[in-house]
Amino acid sequence: TENDAERLRASGAPVRQIVTHGLCHLEAAMVEEHLLGWKVGDVSFLVIENVGNLVCPSSYDLGEDLRIVALSVTEGEDKPAKYPVIFSTADLVVLTKLDMAETAEWDREAAHRAIQDVRPGVRTIETSARTGSGVDELIEAIVARRDAVLGRVSTSTAR
Repeated sequence: TENDAERLRASGAPVRQIVTHGLCHLEAAMVEEHLLGWKVGDVSFLVIENVGNLVCPSSYDLGEDLRIVALSVTEGEDKPAKYPVIFSTADLVVLTKLDMAETAEWDREAAHRAIQDVRPGVRTIETSARTGSGVDELIEAIVARRDAVLGRVSTSTAR
């Protein structure tokens, strides 16, 4: 929503809200249209959040260099089996809200097994925005991918 965009803008990040007009996903042409006027060559990272359910966005290639799927522990361990397409196309799976794992009675081993059953070998990072756990590892993974795409030697930490 525009509320989300406003919260992100408050951080100083440039933000473009893309309204899908009832579609449950973004399409590459929508992204392209909203990038008009930006000096994309000056952008170090372009984050496209293709929100919605775990079905619609999985079938649309937006030209991304790194496809990350976020799975909250509050959603349960069964989501990779229930929505295999999004997980099978992921380059990285980020497990979020780990600080709530105990309350949600989340089974870590079952979740990792379900992810690996759908996408063997995919890297998984466990995070918690509340505690900061795993966030540096996630940033390092994103920076490393950007540097690999650009043919750079990756630095270990960059913000």
